Amino acid sequence: MNRRDILRRSAAAGLLATPAAGLLTGCATGGGDKGDAETYKGTKSAENPLGVKEDAPLEVVIFGGGFGEEYAKAHEAMYTGKYPKAKIKHSATQEISKTLQPRFVDGTPPDVVNNSGAGQIDFNGLVSQNALADLGELLDAPSLDVPGKTVRETLLPGAVEIGSYDGRFLVMNYTYTAYGIWYSNKLLTDRGWAYAKTWDDHIALCKQIKAAGIAPWTYAGLHPRYMSWPLISTAIKLGGPSVATAIDNLEPNAWKSDSMRTAADAWHQIVKDKYILDGSSGLDHKQSQTAWCQGKAAFISCGSWLESEQKDVTPAGFNMTIAPTPSLGSGDKLPFEAIRGTAGEPFMVPAKARNLAGGLEYFRTMLSKKGAQDFTKKVASLTVVAGASEGVDLPYGLNTVVRALDASGANGFNWVYNNYYRKLERNLVDAACGEFFSGRIGPAEFLDQCQKGADSIAQDSSIKKYKRAA
Repeated sequence: MNRRDILRRSAAAGLLATPAAGLLTGCATGGGDKGDAETYKGTKSAENPLGVKEDAPLEVVIFGGGFGEEYAKAHEAMYTGKYPKAKIKHSATQEISKTLQPRFVDGTPPDVVNNSGAGQIDFNGLVSQNALADLGELLDAPSLDVPGKTVRETLLPGAVEIGSYDGRFLVMNYTYTAYGIWYSNKLLTDRGWAYAKTWDDHIALCKQIKAAGIAPWTYAGLHPRYMSWPLISTAIKLGGPSVATAIDNLEPNAWKSDSMRTAADAWHQIVKDKYILDGSSGLDHKQSQTAWCQGKAAFISCGSWLESEQKDVTPAGFNMTIAPTPSLGSGDKLPFEAIRGTAGEPFMVPAKARNLAGGLEYFRTMLSKKGAQDFTKKVASLTVVAGASEGVDLPYGLNTVVRALDASGANGFNWVYNNYYRKLERNLVDAACGEFFSGRIGPAEFLDQCQKGADSIAQDSSIKKYKRAA
């Protein structure tokens, strides 16, 4: 599930961290007669609930990342199968902002945009400039191939929330990602070790692993926010989902809550007891993941794109497995099985798309069971469509993801501050994690830096703020 240009190019991410670097002014999405309103409108019917004009052209621009282009071409073929008179213009780029920002400015954006990668256009800027079409009509439309259900009713929990701003569904995140701790089942089995479900047992296991000449942990030191994921997860499992809501809503001292302090203290033990592979602070995501695949470290924090991203260097029989973060103790409000799951890989229909109805219909195609299954088969990644992986021959690691999500069930959790305020995660929290997991600062300083970053966002009047419901 490779969106790794997002991570390889964190320096570029800073260029789009604020609305000022994205859509700059009130006229940023204005311009010209073209694109000021829909050009193509058809007649709505039971067969055509979104009112697509059958011969209207459709332009689709996707992020040219690890997913490749074949999945999009398959979705496009499904669309033209229903609307054979429609001509689709397809293109892929890793520079979404550089390529499309001028077109947003002059009012001639494409109809469908996969706004991903380090060069994505900042969503906060897009939303604050009303540059995105409301996708609510899509949610209420009937599913393309699941009888008796609307599109909304076919989606996994959280799929709509993650793309909603102030109650409006504006971004369709297509993939469904689980975030957890990964290990080689072969390594643990061969050594007679078992994955630890409690923090004390995890530390005891780390001691055994280190004594065997293997580093317990490695991480992407050049993108250290990867390690913020298990730390925040540990805090949420201890204190409950309100821990995440407070962070998302930029509440005062949210990063310094008792749960966050306890979690930071626990993870600091990994640092101070030297359970991290030497040199990890200088590795990027691929280098740290490759070292892990080579057996130099037992654990790594990542999302469920890991297996696909590492397929070329993973040894046969490695059997990579995802697991939830260990429980801190019996007082945790969420069970051990609770795991972070969220939608990702954002798609949008610009508000000034000429074929807006066609863009919504294209999303309905993507969110059909057939469209979702085809995507999973092609790129070995789950989608937000419930049950779409059934009958698909999944690789070992992705099977463990499905099982973990099933076990987590209604206890699954997520946070959205990284969607609301890209700069906060990719610049400020990232920097604090770099200092913390390299051992240059302790838990108190780490949380203080994160809180100062959140406060700077809260106090910046140029950044639109969003409220997540409890």
